[in-house]
Amino acid sequence: MGVGKSKLDKCPLSWHKKDSVDADQDGHESDSKNSEDASLCGSVEQRSGAEPPTGEQDRPEAKGVGPEEQAEEEFLKFVILHAEDDTDEALRVQDLLQNDFGIRPGIVFAEMPCGRLHLQNLDDAVNGSAWTILLLTENFLRDTWCNFQFYTSLMNSVSRQHKYNSVIPMRPLNSPLPRERTPLALQTINALEEESQGFSTQVERIFRESVFERQQSIWKETRSVSQKQFIA
Repeated sequence: MGVGKSKLDKCPLSWHKKDSVDADQDGHESDSKNSEDASLCGSVEQRSGAEPPTGEQDRPEAKGVGPEEQAEEEFLKFVILHAEDDTDEALRVQDLLQNDFGIRPGIVFAEMPCGRLHLQNLDDAVNGSAWTILLLTENFLRDTWCNFQFYTSLMNSVSRQHKYNSVIPMRPLNSPLPRERTPLALQTINALEEESQGFSTQVERIFRESVFERQQSIWKETRSVSQKQFIA
């Protein structure tokens, strides 16, 4: 999963314009298995618009228990929220945290399920992970959706006690957002500085296993209560 070979090159991002999603749905209204063929944007094997090979309809993924459903059942260590043009940089940071620091599993926002409402994906991403990483790049301020994401994430961390200090601004190596141009709301939070000599120490101090386990426990309890209410 590198910058040069993004596994998302041929897949539309979660925040692409709504009319592109509607057009796709209109072209498949007669397909009774449309929802069953949905998969994560990050799927390497499935190409956009390609028909599944013969016999693949019988695989578990085609019956509603595919990667999308499995991912929704797993509480993640982190999610990276990023500008649309920074997908490759987000994937590089994901690879860095997972492989160099052993902080896994994590996901970038572009890997969230295609065709769903942006707000639903954002809610699942933020509340389905222990930490929310905001990728502060030059593209960050140009993207209105990014501004909405970081304000929503900050409000969520304030309103939910167990999410306190869970929002982590990060300036990556490539095209980092200068401090003087960083939104005031984010200047009050210590950001991860990848070019800093103390970056490794910062990572170890922030991503503590005890914090993850606590949030995971609360997440499981919340899901259990919601499922019981739904059944009732």
